[in-house]
Order: sequence, then C-alpha cells, then structure tokens
Amino acid sequence: MRVWSVCIIGAGKIGSMIAELLQTSQNYSVTVVDSDLSQLAAFKQAGMGVAQADASNVDALTEVLSEHDAVISAAPFFLTPQIAEAAKRAGTHYFDLTEDVAATEAVRKLADGAETAFMPQCGLAPGFVGIAGASLAKDFDKLDTLALRVGALPLYPTNALKYNLTWSTDGLINEYCNPCDVIVDGEQVKAAPLEDLDIISVDGVDYECFNTSGGLGTLTETLLGKTRALSYRTIRYPGHCDIIKMLLHDLRLDSRRDLLREVFETALPRTDQDVVLVFCTATGWIDGEYRERSFLNKSLACDVNGTKWGAIQITTAAGVTGVMDLMRQGKLPTKGFVRQEQVNLTDFVKTEFGQYYDKGNLTKMERAA
Repeated sequence: MRVWSVCIIGAGKIGSMIAELLQTSQNYSVTVVDSDLSQLAAFKQAGMGVAQADASNVDALTEVLSEHDAVISAAPFFLTPQIAEAAKRAGTHYFDLTEDVAATEAVRKLADGAETAFMPQCGLAPGFVGIAGASLAKDFDKLDTLALRVGALPLYPTNALKYNLTWSTDGLINEYCNPCDVIVDGEQVKAAPLEDLDIISVDGVDYECFNTSGGLGTLTETLLGKTRALSYRTIRYPGHCDIIKMLLHDLRLDSRRDLLREVFETALPRTDQDVVLVFCTATGWIDGEYRERSFLNKSLACDVNGTKWGAIQITTAAGVTGVMDLMRQGKLPTKGFVRQEQVNLTDFVKTEFGQYYDKGNLTKMERAA
C-alpha cells in the first residue's frame, strides 16, 4: 500500500499535533500550509514540507493541494468552504474538524458528484463521539434513546467557571450560542443551547451536562426514524452553565460574540493539563428485554514522541488521522460525502492513530452491559 501525501491547513496547536502523528508514520508524508511564514519554521526544521498560502485564496490553495492525496483542514471554521472547494478542484480527499453546521452543509454540497471523498467533522465532537455512539446503537435490536456527552476540561480547575481554554474559542462560542439538533419523540427538532441540564458522576467526580450545538454531526439524520430520543450535551464542572447563561443572556453577550471572545481569551488561561471525557448511554430492546448500555472513554494529557500534548489535542488529532487511515486502507468510501457513523469503532481503535483512544495509561475505555 503506497504512502499518502497529506496537506495540513493550519499550523496551530491542533495542526501541529496532526503533523506530529503523521510524521512518525511510515504511511504518510506531510506538508503544512499556513499564511504566516513564521509559523512554518519549526515544521521545516523537523523535516516536513511547508508552503505559505492564504486559505481563503481558492486558486492558490488548489495549486498546492493538487500534489497531495488528502488535505486536513485545521483552520478556523469560516475557511471551510474555501478549503473544501480547493480540494474538489484539486481532486484531493478532504477532511476537517469543524463543528459548524453551515460549514458542514457547504462541504456536503461540494461532495455531491465528487470523484474524491469529503469527510467533515472528524475530530472529537463531532467525530469520535459519533463513531462511539453509532457503535453503541448497533448493540440494540430496537433503539429507544441515545445520549452522547463530551467534555474537554482542566484537571485542576481554579476559577469560578472551573474552565480553561483548551481549543478554539470561536468553536466554543458557537457551541454555546447556536441551536442544537436533537430527536425528541421521534421527531428531529431544534433545542436551545445551555438547556436540559443533568448531572453525571465519573470516577467519583460530579459533572453537569447541557445542550450545545454541532456535536451530533449527521447522526440525527442517520438515526431519524430509528430512535425515540437522541441528544448531545457538553460536560462541565457544576456551576459553569449558570455563569455562561449570565454572560450570554443577562449581559447580552450572545449578540456580541466578538466581545465574548475577547473576554474569554483575556480572562481564561490556556492549559495542557486537561482531561477529555466521552460518555455515551443508550437504552433499548435486546432479545425482547429493555436494556441500558454505556460507553466511557477518559483521555489525559501525556507525552507523545517526547513532547507534552494536551488531551484535547491528542483526541482531536487522533480522530481525524484515524478515519483518514481507514480510508487509505480501503475501509471507507473514497467518493462523495462520508459520515462518522460509517466508521467501525473496532477498526478505528486498531489504526496507528485511533489506538490513542485505547492506550494504557493514556485512556480508559470500557463498555458495560
């Protein structure tokens, strides 16, 4: 099986983690693209290919991508349509990490009739959580409910929000402000973000969960007519949701997302000492008996190839590289729009990248009947 040439758009923290994973594999060669030349120096020194290009310039990006088998967008969500358009023109397989619904719809339209694959939403949530949730749903003869919950949290919370920045601030604000796709009583509807609060406990620690947008990806479409209820909720430490509601609703920062972004990035420090929780619960009928089954994955920050990486970086990068590796192996479609729920969970965790979700002291994965 030949080596794939992969272009990574975006030299930030997630792009760097993706490049690190691919660079250590014998199955991939890597080129990193960014508009800021100074961001590319470290990649060039590490022996990777680099190219300076503006991701919003479709013509220039098409020229860069034409020499690659696949492109992974680790750029901001608002650049998604341009990068996907360049991938289609170049005849390059396309992957991204976006949770933005409008951006995903733009990718879906480009995938129609394409000769290469377009697979958006390949990170953690949407991404791995959809793979895990779909796998859990398949255990049932008839599914009744499926609840997906994901949180990227500081291990040592110290502020009133009990939160540190670990990933994209724009993506975080989108999740808190945009309407959420859910299934209620068998119907696909829009739910308000920050609502439907519930409490869970993992390893003796209590967490709160509430509606946020984007995490289900295309799973609502896939399971519509096959389940009574489907939801996605973000996991936080107790008390976080009330403060966010005060900022968004009482102080009306939901209409000033630019100011909210500034507040978050000024007041909340970033941390690599984080934990990522994926907790899915399903109910339904198995052999005529009403049953409940759960899936838990807990990932911690750790060293990878001698460098300390945060759990959100590792899980996000492993999500997109794992599904890309399955496509390289011929285990996923290579044309048109590809959904996360088409990925087999067992195949995913056996890839050289998916194994980071199931690797000794890094993660704990368990399924309980």
